[in-house]
Order: sequence, then structure tokens, then C-alpha cells
Amino acid sequence: MDRYGARRILLGGATVVIIAGVAGMIPISIEWLTAARGVLGIGTCAGFPAAMAVLRKRADELGHGVPARVLSILAMSAQTVMVIGPTLGGVLIGLFGWPAIFAVNLPLAGISLLLTLLWVPKDPPRTTIPERLDLAGIVLFSASLLVLLCYLMAPGIGDLWLLAVAIVLGIAFTMVELRARRPFLDLRMLAANGAIMRTYLRQALSFLAIYTIMFGYVQWLEEARGFAESAAGLLLLPMSATAVGAAALSGRPTGVRARLLVVGISLVAGSVALLFVDDSTWLIWLLVLAAVFGLAQGLTSVANQTTLYREAPAETIGTASGLFRTAQYLGAIIAATVIAQCYGGHADSGGLHRLAVVLIVTSVILLVVTAADRGLRRE
Repeated sequence: MDRYGARRILLGGATVVIIAGVAGMIPISIEWLTAARGVLGIGTCAGFPAAMAVLRKRADELGHGVPARVLSILAMSAQTVMVIGPTLGGVLIGLFGWPAIFAVNLPLAGISLLLTLLWVPKDPPRTTIPERLDLAGIVLFSASLLVLLCYLMAPGIGDLWLLAVAIVLGIAFTMVELRARRPFLDLRMLAANGAIMRTYLRQALSFLAIYTIMFGYVQWLEEARGFAESAAGLLLLPMSATAVGAAALSGRPTGVRARLLVVGISLVAGSVALLFVDDSTWLIWLLVLAAVFGLAQGLTSVANQTTLYREAPAETIGTASGLFRTAQYLGAIIAATVIAQCYGGHADSGGLHRLAVVLIVTSVILLVVTAADRGLRRE
């Protein structure tokens, strides 16, 4: 991103999405479809970092400082996609079959290509030959995350070797990056910028809790309370609506610390309330509980994005934004493991209470990290 330019990355990402969408519609084998989905992820991941890079460049040119309203719109868009994505996928599959979930990417990528060509300014011409990519760093970083994911999918004593391999790969990645002339990840810069590292930590902890509720709570509603899939999805609407509303009302560059404290308090309160939820809890309280977690979801996205924008150097905003999303998805990965370990083979109320204990610990850590962050006090 920061090496080749946001416009080039956007165009390249949209092109990759089109190629992956066409490939996914060809049912050669399950391995082929899995690979197509992986390539699709590579293409779509270009969007957020590129958008942040374009936004930063434009705001700096105009001298507007932190474009909080635009960051709020980005967060609202992300919340909306999280709401309609699964529902839209189910409708498309029901109407047109599974190839539709790949085919829908074609017009969307085409629109992205067109809008990028029309609206995104051209990247400045490269006057020098770019330095060689840090391929070793990229491979080691990807491999360490992949092995860690394999371990987290089913952690156990017998799989500790996977964790050991992930640690070894992580150490090797660190050594390579510290010696690289132009590292894939500038670890020294990250280590020196504690504000960004704390932002990543808050994002990971927040979305560990949020994804745990989004997936674990729905599973409990279906298996323990007997709601149909459609009804369980509707019961999460207060969470989604509150998240979108909170993001819309957070379009200010100040008051970030207060909002992040509200995030921590909301998650702690919602997690404690989960301890008292069982098979006989009134429906209205289930809706209120979902809304409490939605408040945290909407506020954390805008507040952490604002902090990242403020603290990341302009020349590395694309890379910093990519790592921001990586922290969020690490939270999602860990959330899936937590759900599996707490529920076991069936999502009952006992499993929900075990889930609540994990969320209480996570939320308290998040609240302490936020309250102790002196950098947030300097608005």
C-alpha cells in the first residue's frame, strides 16, 4: 500500500476479486473452491487500508486534521456489512444456489473498479525502482499466523507442537524483520509507538468479545432456546441497530477516551448480565442484552480508528490500517476457539455462563488497559 500507492492497490484488489469470483463459480473440487475463497480474501483485504490511505492524503492536503465524520461513515459501513452479509448470502444461496455467493462479487468489484478510476487520484509516478519486497518476512508472518490458527481451531495437549511451531516461526519472523533493510513490518517503529500497539490490543480484545457474542449468543438462542435460525438472527437486530447508531453519533475527533471507557464498561456489564441468562429469561431482556453489546461494537470501531489515524505516521497509514484489521480478525479467531471450548458439543446455558466468565475477564482487561493508557488523555 505505502510502497505502490492506494489507487494501484485498489485497482489490483478489485481485479483479483473478479478473477476469484469467476474461479469460484467453477465447481472443480472443494480444494479449488477453498483456494478461490482465499484469493477472494486477498483481493477484498485491499479495501480498508487503501481507503484509509486515500483519506489521510486528502485530509492532509486540505489541512482538516482528523476526519472524524468520514471515519464514522467507514465504521457504519462495516457495521452494516456485518448485519446484511450473512442474510444476503443465505438469500442468494436459496434463490440461485451456492455459486451466487461468488457471482455477487463480480458486479461489486466492477463498481469498485469504476469508482476508483473516476474518483481516486492517480498515484504519483515512481521516480526510483522500488526496493525488493521482503518476501521472507511476508512468508514467515503468514506461516506463523496460519499455524497459530490451526492450533486455535482445536487446542489441546496433543496439538502443543503446533503452538511450538508457531512460536518458532514468530521468532524467525522477528529476527528477519529486525535485519531487513526495508522490512515487511517495521517492528522497531511499532515497538517505539506504544499508542498504536495499545490500539491494536484494544481492537483485538473488543472484537474478541463482540464476535463471541455475535456467534456464540446466536448459537445458544438456537440450541438452548429453540429459536429458528431466522428468529435468532432477528434477535440480534438490536445489537446491529445500536452499533450503527453508536457509530453514527461518534463522528467527533475528541472524547475518544470517554468512548473507549464506555466500550469497556458496556462489555463488562453485558458479560456479567450473561451469568443470569438461562432458558427462562424473558425475551425483552435478551433484546436489551444484545443492544448493550451493540453499543460497545459501534463505539469501539470509530474510537480506535480515530486513535490509529492520529498516531500512525502518514507514510505508513496503509500498513498500520492493515495491521488494525489483522488485530480485529485475530480477535475473531480466538472468539471461535472460546465458543468451541465453552460449549463443547451443545450450546446450553451452562456453556453460556462459562462464556460469560471468559468475557468478563476479557472485558476487565480491556477496561484496565484503556483506563491506564495515558496517551488517550492527550486529546
